[in-house]
Amino acid sequence: MRFPKIMPFVLAVSVLAAGSFASADDLEPLRVANQKSTLKLLLEASGELEDVPYEIEFSEFAAAAPLGEALNAGAVDVGYLGDAPYVFALGSGAPLKVVSITHFDGRYTTSILVPKDSPLQSVADLKGKRVVTNRGSIGHYLVIKALRDAGLKTSDITFVNLLPSDAQGALRAGDADAWSTWDPYTTIALTGGDARILRKGTDLLNNNTYLAATQQATETKQEQIEDFVVRLERAYQWANNNREAFAAAQAKVTRLPLEVHLASVNETQYSRAEITDAVIADLQQTADIYLEEGVLARPVDVSKGFDKHFNAYRATATAPVAKAE
Repeated sequence: MRFPKIMPFVLAVSVLAAGSFASADDLEPLRVANQKSTLKLLLEASGELEDVPYEIEFSEFAAAAPLGEALNAGAVDVGYLGDAPYVFALGSGAPLKVVSITHFDGRYTTSILVPKDSPLQSVADLKGKRVVTNRGSIGHYLVIKALRDAGLKTSDITFVNLLPSDAQGALRAGDADAWSTWDPYTTIALTGGDARILRKGTDLLNNNTYLAATQQATETKQEQIEDFVVRLERAYQWANNNREAFAAAQAKVTRLPLEVHLASVNETQYSRAEITDAVIADLQQTADIYLEEGVLARPVDVSKGFDKHFNAYRATATAPVAKAE
């Protein structure tokens, strides 16, 4: 597996309170996996990439699956994954730890889409049809849950496994009957007027996103991660309170129309989810379902993939910072 070249994004060194951090010269860079620029643009727009006492090296990934592979290989230190992709990454055997969880609540979350003029009206109509998604993704997991909810099995449909960059084209070309995907792809398809929602994932998924770190990083870069999770927490608080600015920052990076991102951010609320036994138990159910469906080759004990130590640090992030003009 070849991973993208990691380009360092060097950040300024602040004047730190005595004893708060080790000397900045002693802190190793934190290597952050970035999926479609999500984390970098959020942190940059909110001002949280200013006065960081260590370097952050961002690397880009098109989807969660290759990002999880990079974590497993130790090519990056931390990265964001949905619940299903994180289980898939744990199933590969590498020691990973969730250090932060963000809950996404909104209209444009993971959904199963069909062409606007499709005759399909419910998940039950997917029997014998082709559904495009990416294996091991949250979209894949939504299809499994939706089929079970409708009394169907995965053997009742044909999966077309493609990355999101190719999946929309497959749907438009008629090479698939439905597409299970997530934001911003849901927003793009829906606001473009060429798709509609067949089944929302709101009641089938927990809509949590996990910031996972390699175990080595939690041991050797604990100070950096403790600081990073606080910055990320503040950044999401900023996004909730500065929706237009956040949408503008997204549009600048993605080059999509501003109205696409406005539609998404105006319908989305971000909140902190603690690492709790209940959250771990919910993710264990995801792992068990993946095992039943043959997505995982062996059982996965997800309880080993969390570090509650970082809950306390995120709880200190109570004041969003404003980006300097």
